[in-house]
Amino acid sequence: MKEEDADWRVYHRIPVNAAIAEEDLPEVCGLDAETIAASLARLERSCLIGRSGRNVRMLNFGEALLRNQCKYEKDLPFIIENGVVKEKKR
Repeated sequence: MKEEDADWRVYHRIPVNAAIAEEDLPEVCGLDAETIAASLARLERSCLIGRSGRNVRMLNFGEALLRNQCKYEKDLPFIIENGVVKEKKR
């Protein structure tokens, strides 16, 4: 299976407005744990999901937008650290 297809399957099996345990995804998606872990890493790098411990959830539009801004606009006066917006140390 192509990486894009695995990512699509994993992303669309994450419930909207709720979290799911990472260890539940192989059964829900019908994929092995290694494929799930690689897919989650790509989805997180793309700012589509967020993790809290072993739980995974979809980011809403505002969260995704803010994370992408923080990731690509290096001159912003703030950062996101463990889900908390903080002023950058200068």
